[in-house]
Amino acid sequence: MGVQVSPRTSGALLHHAEVAVPGAAIGLVAGLFAAGVGALAGLPALLNATVGAALGLPLALLGAGYCVLLARGVFSVGAVAPLALYWLVGFPLARLFDSYAVALVFGNDTVLREPLLSFLTLQAMLSFGFTIGFLWLHERIAPHWLLRVRGHNPVAAELVERYMEHAEHLNRRRASRRRPPTAPS
Repeated sequence: MGVQVSPRTSGALLHHAEVAVPGAAIGLVAGLFAAGVGALAGLPALLNATVGAALGLPLALLGAGYCVLLARGVFSVGAVAPLALYWLVGFPLARLFDSYAVALVFGNDTVLREPLLSFLTLQAMLSFGFTIGFLWLHERIAPHWLLRVRGHNPVAAELVERYMEHAEHLNRRRASRRRPPTAPS
């Protein structure tokens, strides 16, 4: 017997999946970028394809996961520190998966040239740069996507409201900094 999914639950799953599109797209583009860099470096096509898929797919899943967690209120709009912790774990795991996939496709017995802890530590350090790039792209792509789908997607509509509240908060902060101090009477 399979799990029965009510129309309400399946609709919620579809709404969350639609909200996850920007994060998934950023992850896939990151994988394609890595493959493109490899191609420019003259690496074999099979290696570039493996890197593109083996890095892009986990990053896409993690990017989609971020969007779902953002929609569910686990992350605040524009918050860097929680996202940095998310990618501190996720990015090294994606890179480790990528390394294993490359070794598997090419039949190598050795997956890493350095000790696992050294590899994961380096990837954790690199994850902070990825965090900034991911957040920068997400904050420019996601609102446009959410505005486009909010008419039929209540999850997107709620997230658009959170983005609007965040923008109003930022505008109030900017305005309070611009006002000259009032003279004492």
